[in-house]
Amino acid sequence: MAKYIIKRVLRSLLTMFIIITILFCLLRMMPIEGYFENYDKMTETQIQAKLNVLGLNDPLPKQLWNFYKQLLQGDLGTSNVYRVGVSINEIVAEKMPVSLRMGLMSLCISLCLGLPLGILMARSTRSRFQIGDRLGTVFIVIVQALPSAVYHILIQFLGSQSSVGKAIGFKMLFEEGEPITYVLPLISLSIGSIAYYAMWLRRYMVDEANKDYIRLARAKGVPSAKISRSHVFRNAFVPLVQYIPNSILLTLMGSLYVESLYSIPGMGGLLVTAIKRQDNTLVQALVLIYAVLSILGLLLGDILMAIVDPRISFSKKEGSR
Repeated sequence: MAKYIIKRVLRSLLTMFIIITILFCLLRMMPIEGYFENYDKMTETQIQAKLNVLGLNDPLPKQLWNFYKQLLQGDLGTSNVYRVGVSINEIVAEKMPVSLRMGLMSLCISLCLGLPLGILMARSTRSRFQIGDRLGTVFIVIVQALPSAVYHILIQFLGSQSSVGKAIGFKMLFEEGEPITYVLPLISLSIGSIAYYAMWLRRYMVDEANKDYIRLARAKGVPSAKISRSHVFRNAFVPLVQYIPNSILLTLMGSLYVESLYSIPGMGGLLVTAIKRQDNTLVQALVLIYAVLSILGLLLGDILMAIVDPRISFSKKEGSR
């Protein structure tokens, strides 16, 4: 187990190094206007002086080396357009709590609704009419088939413009300090994850329920509730658990589209704003944060799956004795 974790950590570090290097080189190919607040009003002498201060006239290997030294010190740089001269660490620290709050609430809703829906669908497959499975499948197909932007806009419009939504007080834009404005963004953030968890848990539980040891347990007269709880759900949840850390980390950072749609002052909206205003340094820092979180989520997922089910061995190849 320890050997496997060390290997995965080293692989993750190597992947991070490759991604950061590629990201850095690609952004150095972007127009230099993204490093200036008033590029059109500056003279060539002023532009070159600023580029020298930023080290952008140095050879690319030297720029990369300086960037890594700065990164290892925990410094993501300063904003050049979005908030001139302000540390990106400070900007992220202001936006992070909003996305954390929205992300945690969305995650709780997704797990509390998605897992029971998956269990209901799996149990319904053994009933005569399979009503629960059919209704759940319709919901999943609609969510998976439609582009997320479509149902996000639909939720916002219907929730805020319908007579019921107006009576309750739903609003199209998020307002800090008003709990009612959390409802529509949370529904938008959660609905995709609810369908995802339900779909895969239903699949894993159906596969598990058809295995020989489950049939043997039924033949021995073990109660169905105990079989479902202690064997089917427990074993079906193991392959699903590896996706939860990655889902948690990405959800905590917020959704790019949803935060922009509802004007939520979080991390997702910040990245969209930085791209629109061509703040190269801020875009570089935010994409780097998302990339690191994705890799960290995959690493934690593998480790968590091994912890949940100690029978899993990563040190032996399949079929080895």
